[in-house]
Amino acid sequence: KHRIMSVALAAACAALIGPAQTAPAAAADAYLFKFAHSQPLTSVRHKSMELFKEDLEKATNGRIKVELFGAGVLGNESEVMDMVKVGNLQGTRGSQFAKANPKFLIYTLPFLFQDTDSVLKAMRGEAGQRIAAASKENGFYIPATGVAGGFRQITTANRPIETVDDVKGLKIRTPPIDSIVQTIKALDASPQSVAYKETYMALKTGVVDGQENPCSNIVEMKFYEVQKYMSLVNYQIHPDPMFVSLKWYEGLPADLKAAFDASSRKAMEWSDTTWLASEADYQKTLEEKLKVNAISDENRAKFVAKVKSVWTHYVQQGLFTEAEIHEVLGAAKK
Repeated sequence: KHRIMSVALAAACAALIGPAQTAPAAAADAYLFKFAHSQPLTSVRHKSMELFKEDLEKATNGRIKVELFGAGVLGNESEVMDMVKVGNLQGTRGSQFAKANPKFLIYTLPFLFQDTDSVLKAMRGEAGQRIAAASKENGFYIPATGVAGGFRQITTANRPIETVDDVKGLKIRTPPIDSIVQTIKALDASPQSVAYKETYMALKTGVVDGQENPCSNIVEMKFYEVQKYMSLVNYQIHPDPMFVSLKWYEGLPADLKAAFDASSRKAMEWSDTTWLASEADYQKTLEEKLKVNAISDENRAKFVAKVKSVWTHYVQQGLFTEAEIHEVLGAAKK
């Protein structure tokens, strides 16, 4: 029987999760994989992990048991990533990819990609595999990387965004992802750090003027209820790595590692296909809820020019080189 424990406080999460388990009492060769994330139980991310659970438990004849915790019940994305890093939790997905490897930020450079197919080619190519593999240095194993929805758009309460000048001075909620913060600053707006599950209330109360997310997240979190405009900026897309405790993974025998990797790739491919296919439907929903406008080619070019300083910033910081950026762009075109 499972013990029921409170998860209201972040401090209690570690107690609920317990240490990384490699041998539950049920069987000496059984392994427990606890996975947590912050998106709703109705989200594509959660549904893909339900498929992962079903597939992996079947493939391993129950030798790996999967437990899923959605909707941020075990803590916010940053807290959960820390739990995976130290081994108190076995897996997660979310926006904290820079904690695994700062080079994941290369995918998030503003206006780097023209379409989602290009993104997937880059992530699944040799450059993408190297970025994922380097995460081991920080205690994470990444068996698969996908995309967290489609391109990110901006919603606002007080005015539509059609030109670069329309962004100036707005308070935009941003996740703790440096490339977004840098981009919002480059557009002369004010980035505001607000936890994902607290964003709705921040928008409703006017603490922030707007937020940025793919259409799927905007619908799932019902941000449209407290916003008036959505501008199709298509400025950025996010990677969605599957973060696994390296210590836990290395404790698996070879046959279970192979099964785990296969189920991870299968779940991520389903997530990518389903999530990206649904974006058009989510956009249609938002067109019924908000005043939606596209950015003209002329104005888009001005946006691109305005944020090119973000690319330069990372090269100057030594996070990645111009050669690495061109390698990712080259992989995207193959």
